[in-house]
Amino acid sequence: MTEAKQILDALDRELVALLRRDGRAPLSKLAEILGVSRGTVQNRIDRMIASGTLLGFTVRVRSEAELDAIRAIMMIEVAGKSTTEVTRRLRGIPELHQLHTTNGNWDLVAEIQAASLGDFDRVLREVRQTDGILNSETSLLLSSV
Repeated sequence: MTEAKQILDALDRELVALLRRDGRAPLSKLAEILGVSRGTVQNRIDRMIASGTLLGFTVRVRSEAELDAIRAIMMIEVAGKSTTEVTRRLRGIPELHQLHTTNGNWDLVAEIQAASLGDFDRVLREVRQTDGILNSETSLLLSSV
């Protein structure tokens, strides 16, 4: 995967929006919706994957299926200019569902979802032991209102 920045045109943005709604949509269906050939869709997806614009495809689960999950928000302080390396390492932890850069006292905000308290504890240790992380603060999400 090259890290070259890619500028998305209107067709790319429309394709990304369709993939966000259904990452498993057949290429032929995407092509039909977009009014282009199947090959065009395949080439665009391949190009966005190669440039790092598309990082992967994921599964969305109904919220009832995740009722027992331990959910939390973790604020992370990163040492110096190591944010890129820290972010790369943190992306390898499956329980980190989202990772955001932010401003203020913290450099990153991670959305954590773990199946059990044991898994949650392991994730906290993994994150805190990551080279380049100076400090973190975690808040459990108790209920949605």
